Amino acid sequence: MSAGTLPNMDFKPGALRGFLDARFGKSGHFEIEKISGGQSNPTYFVTHGDRRMVLRKKPAGPILPGAHAIEREYRVISALYPADVPVPRPVLLHEDPELLGTPFYLMERVEGRVFEDCALPELAPEERRDIWMALADAMALMHSVRPEDVGLGDYGKPGNYFERQIGRWTKQWRQSESDPIPALDKLAEWLPANLPEDDGMVRLAHGDFRMGNMLFHPTEPRVVAILDWELSTLGHPLADLGFCVVPWHSTPDEYGGILGRDQGALGIPCESEFVTRYMEGAPDSAPLLPFHKAFALFRFAVIFVGIADRARAGSAVAENAADVGPLAERFAERALEIVEGRAHAC
Repeated sequence: MSAGTLPNMDFKPGALRGFLDARFGKSGHFEIEKISGGQSNPTYFVTHGDRRMVLRKKPAGPILPGAHAIEREYRVISALYPADVPVPRPVLLHEDPELLGTPFYLMERVEGRVFEDCALPELAPEERRDIWMALADAMALMHSVRPEDVGLGDYGKPGNYFERQIGRWTKQWRQSESDPIPALDKLAEWLPANLPEDDGMVRLAHGDFRMGNMLFHPTEPRVVAILDWELSTLGHPLADLGFCVVPWHSTPDEYGGILGRDQGALGIPCESEFVTRYMEGAPDSAPLLPFHKAFALFRFAVIFVGIADRARAGSAVAENAADVGPLAERFAERALEIVEGRAHAC
């Protein structure tokens, strides 16, 4: 879509065009297209001359302190791009809100495929296993980078990651005006009582490492860009791994899981095969425990509570925000299945 008018935009395209003309030289070719989906930062495809970019900005209106931290996203991709971790090439960060109403950044647009459905219905069965294994490889590669080696040593608090995270998400859950969820309360008590001893491992934790946040090569089973770094911080790598195996513990109507599907017929690897592939690329990793998976589901559930709270307040970004509220209870129940030994094993 051209720069004339654009529905649901919170800034004037002409202001961005003028900025890019001044920065890169005047161009007669300018296009901007809003990318739908997501619960958070508005995102756009931007073409200026022969530059094909993606713009990420904070949403308009009041936001909580520290939320929608696009500056942190830009810092991460700027640090990881030279380290050969698959991220888009950073272009620029503009922190002055005067131009578009909020800070924003631009990164190079990478061509590839996005798979929202973990069952990968777009692919043939013989292709699906390789895509899942590529996901494990990309995560192991990301976790192979020591934060201090790429200028991210102060990107968060090192150590005691799970203890601090449990405290944070428990507090958010207890401050919510949501209806009671007994399973979530039970989980909030189980997790700190079963906290593994801190092994001192500190890596960059993506915070939302899942199939839908990966851009795969147009034809090859290879991740070419890890996207959406808004929740990233210094943390424990098993937090990402525990989150990434959630699809094996959730059904298709529970945020697109694969539980209950015939995974063998689909060509999807078992959870244990996926974890083994990750461990091959991360040989120093501690084993993945039920705790890590339960923590991931607990955190996911509280995030869904927050989205539902924002939907009730009328400030959610995504159109389906109100629909995800019931998932909080279902994910809490899935976590209890894991810690009580009732989870399905592949």
